[in-house]
Amino acid sequence: MSAPSRTTGVVDLLLALGDDALVASQRLGWWISRAPELEEDLALANIALDLLGQARALLSRAGELEGRGRDEDDLAYWRDARELRNVCLVERDQRDFGVTVVRLLVLSTWQRHLYEALCASTEPVLAGVAAKAVKEVAYHQDHARLWVLRLGDGTEHSHERVQRALAQEWPWVEELFDSSWLDPQVVASGVAPDPATLRAPVLAGLTTVLEEATLELPDGPATLARGRSGLHTEELGPLLAQMQHLARSHPGASW
Repeated sequence: MSAPSRTTGVVDLLLALGDDALVASQRLGWWISRAPELEEDLALANIALDLLGQARALLSRAGELEGRGRDEDDLAYWRDARELRNVCLVERDQRDFGVTVVRLLVLSTWQRHLYEALCASTEPVLAGVAAKAVKEVAYHQDHARLWVLRLGDGTEHSHERVQRALAQEWPWVEELFDSSWLDPQVVASGVAPDPATLRAPVLAGLTTVLEEATLELPDGPATLARGRSGLHTEELGPLLAQMQHLARSHPGASW
């Protein structure tokens, strides 16, 4: 059996990052008309749209490179859960506002370090997407940071709620730094950094915010998550059914 080409590894990377953004965007969309205040309703909607834009660019490039005639819509609407490569962190239910802001803080902090590194990628389209995305995720990170500070250092009730949310999300963080699914050629050729190298700066950034918010860093074990390999939680299927319903009910339909 021949070794996979570098292009296959780059496609896998683009699908993984595109699926992260796509699924996170879909989850955030639930908050439209449900956020605790009108400004937050608009802010979360805008963040979701930023992530959707990143997903479109990444999946579109993945479709070009794989050469199977699939565009961004095909990749978003016509793959099932086993084919998606997002981390499990982003796919789980987040109808608790504390969970939403904690998860957004984790995701945006990781994405900011990742996209800063990807700005120097040897894959030119990916470098271009990263250059735009890094500015967006910096805003996402700051927005989430302010909410975590406000809730963590707020009332006794808000502190307890966001501390519980942090404990719920923390076991899923480690998958962000898993390198096992990524073709070593992708790292060696300068397309992307080794995910493991992001652990120290991301955790340092998160720790600074959590300490300022008077929150305690959870010390429980990491969950064995394998979303990058297509092994997802049972919560992804219903989310995809909702997201893909229209496209699958009316194949080929256009506005």
